[in-house]
Amino acid sequence: MEIVLNEDVLKDNNTAAAYIREQLGRHKVLAINLMSSPGAGKTTLLEATIRQLCGRYRVGVIEGDLATEKDADRIRALGVNAVQINTGGGCHLDARMVTKILSRFELEETDILFIENVGNLVCPSGYDLGQNHKVAVLSVPEGNDKIPKYPTMFMRTGLVLLNKIDLLPYVDFSVEAAREDLSQMNPDSALIPLSARTGEGMELWTAWIEARLAELRGVQAETEAGVEQPG
Repeated sequence: MEIVLNEDVLKDNNTAAAYIREQLGRHKVLAINLMSSPGAGKTTLLEATIRQLCGRYRVGVIEGDLATEKDADRIRALGVNAVQINTGGGCHLDARMVTKILSRFELEETDILFIENVGNLVCPSGYDLGQNHKVAVLSVPEGNDKIPKYPTMFMRTGLVLLNKIDLLPYVDFSVEAAREDLSQMNPDSALIPLSARTGEGMELWTAWIEARLAELRGVQAETEAGVEQPG
């Protein structure tokens, strides 16, 4: 006997995501969902990003982890409002979780909201969090096989940040091979090599953020040098 499951298992999530998107849109807040495997350097990247953006933009951060507030504490040390969501074993954030804590941000006084998802290259990509953009972070020590092995993640992101390029002399990783794999899988995605530790390439990443915020607010933005934008 064939059993057909017609119920949308993501219905509740998508309803919550629509609510988040409406709230953020009302206040012209740019929301970026950062996803990666554990250890790719998302929190260090966020710290470096905040240091470059603060003073010009008002930033908030949602931190997703299985347990502890360690990453949120690191962000708070920079003077930024960071709210921790602990999933208690769940491998990703969902929009219902974000909805519950959204009121802890003063959206009328926020320009950019970063959502640091739980470290995982599988589950997070399938859940809409009401974000404007999904960004994947890949680090060079992870090797060149991650883009082909986890296609769903990289097919659903508009930008890939290749972190820890300061380690390129010490590991077997080809930036060009990563570009080629991404281009074949998702030709609409851009790739920015950078190092959150040394600062190399960070200006391209922050320029991308500023351009997306300008687009959201209907402001003419300068084209980011060196970054090919999706058509």
